[in-house]
Amino acid sequence: MLRFDEATTKLLEIAYQGGDVSRRRRMAFDALHLSEGDVVADIGCGNGLLTEEIARAIGASGRVIGIDPSADMRTPAANRCAAFPNAQIKDGLADVLPLHDGEADKAAAVQVLEYLSDIPAAIREAHRVLRTGGRFIAVDTGCKTLDWFSEDEDRMRCVQDAWDHHYIEPRVAALWPQLTRDTGFLSVEVEPFTFCDVTLRPDGIAFMLMHLMSRYAAENGYMSTKETKAWFDEQIDLARQGRFFFSLTYYRMSAIKA
Repeated sequence: MLRFDEATTKLLEIAYQGGDVSRRRRMAFDALHLSEGDVVADIGCGNGLLTEEIARAIGASGRVIGIDPSADMRTPAANRCAAFPNAQIKDGLADVLPLHDGEADKAAAVQVLEYLSDIPAAIREAHRVLRTGGRFIAVDTGCKTLDWFSEDEDRMRCVQDAWDHHYIEPRVAALWPQLTRDTGFLSVEVEPFTFCDVTLRPDGIAFMLMHLMSRYAAENGYMSTKETKAWFDEQIDLARQGRFFFSLTYYRMSAIKA
């Protein structure tokens, strides 16, 4: 699992405001169908970009609670949301949310479930804090859908194999229908959306992943720093030659509490 230390937090702070991650965040935002006065739980709120957008949408009569276990993420989230009295940032885990039963109208978890060892517990907890008819939205990575060109296929495979260790569950979308229905949710939906790039943009998901994946592989001993740098540099060279290719699918999932 990634450690969201100060350096990682700064990288994500820049990348999360880029076009790709903004689109990913918007997929969750749109699916929430927010209304003025809603009470919303932003589970795993990270640096608070979605929390801020929700606070703006629900107005002064609403309330959004951003929940994250990382102090390094909660600090920028609290700073970002300081201008919104209807936003709170709280310490908490996805399976132990700091909310009362039935307190929330909506709940969102963007790139959270894939990192959990007990996804059913988190889904049960979302069910607990939602009112009857409340909506639960999740966005997670299709971890096995990554298609990334490299002329050194063995090295590319090593990078991807190393990265596979940073998440816990690669099949969140496939598990979602049964897990949510077993918990008492209805109107279960799963929708894919794909990022496919033939250019390498500084604000794109591919560029962010190049930094995160190379660092993760080296710091955790899966590859040497020399190997990961060679992979990183090759991707830069491919982009300069007009030969860059990257594709990754995410899934937006939704369910309604019966």
